[in-house]
Amino acid sequence: MSSLSNLSQPAPIDKLPVNKPPTEILPGIFAFSPSRDTLGGTAYAIVTPAGNILIDSPAWHDVNRQFIVDRGGISWLAITHRGGIGAAMTIGRELGCEVIIQEQEAYLLPELSVTTFEHKFSINDSIHAIWTPGHSPGSTCFYYTGAGGVLFTGRHLLPNGSGAAVPLRTAKTFHWPRQLRSVAAIWQQFPATLPLSYICPGANTGLLRGKGAIVIGDL
Repeated sequence: MSSLSNLSQPAPIDKLPVNKPPTEILPGIFAFSPSRDTLGGTAYAIVTPAGNILIDSPAWHDVNRQFIVDRGGISWLAITHRGGIGAAMTIGRELGCEVIIQEQEAYLLPELSVTTFEHKFSINDSIHAIWTPGHSPGSTCFYYTGAGGVLFTGRHLLPNGSGAAVPLRTAKTFHWPRQLRSVAAIWQQFPATLPLSYICPGANTGLLRGKGAIVIGDL
């Protein structure tokens, strides 16, 4: 279902939009504009009756802050990898949300009380963390059961020039062979044993050409 590439083409930092409001890409799932704080990373908000969830840290400015406040705040901030931390310290303190991060990268938030896990962790009945080391030691995917199954992959899987979800080796890759093993393990689970309709990558979202998410049926 995936191919491999050694090239990554993140959005140039000076070309990133400023103060643009989040866009609803799937029912109840909103994508924030790529953030300079996370080197062009894309964060997401999942709005649910059981509590709202941030996947990685968006740029922290008045537009994004008001968007979150208008939807009742955030209960959890889930970090996919160290590069997605960005303004997590400020967001965690300001919103009083629970911060979820894989145990090997918790040291990067020394002044914040965080919830850590080793291999898997369920935030609630609808969203689950899966440790997928390789891009970084604590790289994690978050699986959401809504919308037919959505996998938030951080930089573990990214869109290539054709919009397919692939592992991309970059200068910041921690352990490439381990990442490839993690990718193989993910594809054994999705969609073979768990429903999966979409992938929401944590960067390179400009390569989706306005689709907002990678549709599994298109792979």
